[in-house]
Amino acid sequence: MQLDPLTVTAIAAMAASTYFTRIFGYWLVRRMTVSGRLASALETVPGAILTAIIAPMAFATGPAESGAALITVLLALRLPLILAVAGGCLAVVLLRALLG
Repeated sequence: MQLDPLTVTAIAAMAASTYFTRIFGYWLVRRMTVSGRLASALETVPGAILTAIIAPMAFATGPAESGAALITVLLALRLPLILAVAGGCLAVVLLRALLG
């Protein structure tokens, strides 16, 4: 196995930028009073990230993945987010087994 220096540099830069944004976010929020609109916005971030990850897969793959995405959305309307994700994972496994 041979590592390309450009690839290693890109991975290191992405890791550093991810780390920087997380640390900067924590630093910024600690110095502010979080209430009202800001609190609401921060509470929606996990759902928005989950949607950004799942939506392309739901439309670009087969019927099992699309069905599991729909089930995940329906579960998310009634259950906590972690349970909806777990239900969606279970749904994709079962639908892949059933639909092939």
